Amino acid sequence: MSMIQTVSDVENSFLSRREITCNFQGLGGKLKRKEAIEMITKEFNLANKTVIAINMKNQTGRPNVTGMFYVYDNEELAKKQVNPTIFERLERQAKKDAEAAPAEEKAAEAAPAEEKAAEAAPAEEEKKE
Repeated sequence: MSMIQTVSDVENSFLSRREITCNFQGLGGKLKRKEAIEMITKEFNLANKTVIAINMKNQTGRPNVTGMFYVYDNEELAKKQVNPTIFERLERQAKKDAEAAPAEEKAAEAAPAEEKAAEAAPAEEEKKE
């Protein structure tokens, strides 16, 4: 059984977009918009398209999330139709993620050095005794 259950999948020819509404089962309170977009992209094979998470709501009394996504063929059309604040938030989040990636790499490089120092410390104590 898949974690993603499609509620509706409509082709809106007037606005040249596809509107997908899905339920994510068992992910209430844990699912982020970026992760949801990645899951939808893989589920519906939308690799070359622009996917935007418009609305995500937790269901009351259940660990499910209902999300609405717009799928555009090109990003220019999406920027004309969708509220510009959404794109500002996406850009801000992408910038944050780009800054966090080098910091994580530095932390990963520093961690083995700290482990080696921690391993060496007990050996020095044994020599003293």
